[in-house]
Amino acid sequence: MSAPPVPLSPPVPDTADSDYVRGMARLLRAVQELSLARSLPEIQRIVRTAARELTGCDGATFVLRDNGKCYYADEDAIAPLWKGSRFPLEICISGWAMLNRTAAVIPDIYVDNRIPHEAYRPTFVKSLVMVPIRTLDPVGAIGNYWAHERQPTPREISLLQALADSTSIAMENVQIYGELEQRVSDRTAALEQANEEIRRLSLTDDLTGLNNRRGFHLLANAALLAARTHGHHCTVLFLDVDGLKRVNDEDGHDVGDRLITDVAEVLRRCMSVSDIVGRWGGDEFCALVSEFDDGAAALELRLREAFRRFNDRAARPYRLAASIGVVHVPHTDTSSLDELLARADEAMYAEKRAKLIADSAV
Repeated sequence: MSAPPVPLSPPVPDTADSDYVRGMARLLRAVQELSLARSLPEIQRIVRTAARELTGCDGATFVLRDNGKCYYADEDAIAPLWKGSRFPLEICISGWAMLNRTAAVIPDIYVDNRIPHEAYRPTFVKSLVMVPIRTLDPVGAIGNYWAHERQPTPREISLLQALADSTSIAMENVQIYGELEQRVSDRTAALEQANEEIRRLSLTDDLTGLNNRRGFHLLANAALLAARTHGHHCTVLFLDVDGLKRVNDEDGHDVGDRLITDVAEVLRRCMSVSDIVGRWGGDEFCALVSEFDDGAAALELRLREAFRRFNDRAARPYRLAASIGVVHVPHTDTSSLDELLARADEAMYAEKRAKLIADSAV
């Protein structure tokens, strides 16, 4: 009777193959993370971590090519290396990898004349591999370092170079993404500026720079509501420029426009920054003055005194004069802005009629 067959032992897995499979899986995860990166610091974080895990090294550096220098932008290591330092391309092993567009594999740094030994003696590094980021016109390099003498395997070098190639694509994507973001930001700013200009033009009188009728309505209504809410009184003023038609007829519309802008400037200087002043249209102006304690009559007197001072100083072919209607508005007055303006307008026309009667009597 024959003996039963001896069961076969399961095959012993090849450690190198297992390490390579794990490395490929880690590389794939890094590539996926890099595809989502939107900034250089993100890329550096992903690469420095993945580079160490791919080869099990004791340290990894992320080096950028920067105006003829090797800039050690980031690192992940058991002890500090050269983060933040810059070295000339010609004396740096990362520079050698970039200039020669190939990996530098150095099992023993102290027997390789490409290594500036004085820069390495304070560190733990005994062996290294440096791969360029992009073999065509490299933009940087990725370094792996060991605290003992070690010969990196071709598979490890291949994985590291694949990480570097993926890094170059991610860096290009970040640059493109940044440029697109900047374009969007610039266009958004330009659009906001254009909208602000449209808003300003829709609320501002072109000739005087004061609020136009729409702008005055918008701001004065808000100021009137605020005054009533806080228990403050205010004053509404309506002003009609005297003699504009005569100036236009005798001196031309350019001089008439100058008269209008002079009136606007006098009004602007008489009012505080919290007061709302507008050009109602043609030769008519209006204002809502907050908390003027001296009363409506005093405000009218202040305006007339401002016109007098202007006429005394300015060399103009005309004299500024206006018919003014002023209405005091207690905080308990619930009249609408339009109703208050109508009352001020009525007071202004009463003064204008009185002037005409006085002139005709002379």
